[in-house]
Amino acid sequence: MTQSEALDLLKLGNNVFLTGAAGSGKTYVLNQYIQYLKSHKIAVGITASTGIAATHLNGMTIHSWCGIGIKDALSDHDLSAIVGKLHLKIRFSKVQVLIIDEVSMLHAHRLDMVDQVARAFKDKNKPFGGLQIIMCGDFFQLPPVTRGNEDGSFVYKSGIWNNMDLKICYLEEQHRQSDRAFLRVLGDIRGNKVDDDTLNYLLERYNQEAQSQIKPTKLYTHNVDVDAINDMELAKIDEKPHTYNMTGKGNKDLLEFLHKSCLAPEHLNLKLGAIVMFVKNNYEKGFVNGTLGRVIGYDDNDYPVIEAVSGREIIATPTAWTIEEEDVVKAEISQIPLRLAWAITVHKSQGMSLDAAEIDLSKSFVPGMGYVALSRVRTLAGMKLVGLNDMALIVNQEVLEMDKLFQNRSEMNVAEGRDMLKKQKQFLKSISP
Repeated sequence: MTQSEALDLLKLGNNVFLTGAAGSGKTYVLNQYIQYLKSHKIAVGITASTGIAATHLNGMTIHSWCGIGIKDALSDHDLSAIVGKLHLKIRFSKVQVLIIDEVSMLHAHRLDMVDQVARAFKDKNKPFGGLQIIMCGDFFQLPPVTRGNEDGSFVYKSGIWNNMDLKICYLEEQHRQSDRAFLRVLGDIRGNKVDDDTLNYLLERYNQEAQSQIKPTKLYTHNVDVDAINDMELAKIDEKPHTYNMTGKGNKDLLEFLHKSCLAPEHLNLKLGAIVMFVKNNYEKGFVNGTLGRVIGYDDNDYPVIEAVSGREIIATPTAWTIEEEDVVKAEISQIPLRLAWAITVHKSQGMSLDAAEIDLSKSFVPGMGYVALSRVRTLAGMKLVGLNDMALIVNQEVLEMDKLFQNRSEMNVAEGRDMLKKQKQFLKSISP
């Protein structure tokens, strides 16, 4: 399906799963539809499965948007508490369309929870309360992050997936890579057809400097490697660091969970010139989870002043992360919402387009990790490969079969997509205020 054909299906008001290979323009289509809705004064919820993914659409996480937070299930009390929140009541009363980007990283049970909440606020007898749902993502990319015995099933295994009359839009164009050899490499990995030729193309980039005017972004699979790079770069700056220590109070086990899930480090060391990333949303101050910047000074309270990539100067003050139960705070931690960002993990890179990257896949540990990292780059020449293991080029076999089904259903949807303009006008009229 082309981008224009997908956009036509979205404008009909269908519930849609928008998918396709990395670089096929999924986010572009979403932005086009968002602009279309806004131009007709249609309220749209713009969300993603992760904070960084949400920044690509100027949105927020689906967990925060619908009020489910980090819960794994919703009791009757939980649902009543959510429904009782005025800001959520106002949000759901206005919204007509809900977009969820990067759904490959959203747990199946959490999509069902979003459906529960939407039905509670709107029409209980309709999927997602009658909202138009646009899910976007690629299951060949990174799966949901699991902890302990948590179910890490993809959203297509949710209870609601087959009960929402979902149209599949599978984008076939390629807008990130134009390098034919590189497209073959990515296609071979995606189709589980890696052979000696595929490996030879990649090995030509082994320890070869990326051909770029900018310093390559370092991509690693594990936080420990990213932390080592960031610590080394920080040590190169010849001045005394400013250290910020995390504080906490409340239930011991819950505090431990907060420490593990919070992206801000327990001990944050900063110096002038350090490259940093914000790890929490604060729309009023002008940053979101994933905003990049550089330390340019400190205010009168010794809080760091950050110059964002946009040029905006932001004073980073302590922020709280909490766990609440029955409106009571059970645990709370507080820290400057920053982390060093000379290097980033593959997980955090998903959705980015990079002109140059130094990629280490020697410790890849889940299917899709290599595909995500390699497909961030526009050309083979823009990549320096410094490590590769057997897992790096593997894709999920179940996803491979589902992908064939998605492609077939997308072709059927194209065939059905006639008389679009008339139907679009009818839908637009039906939801206009």
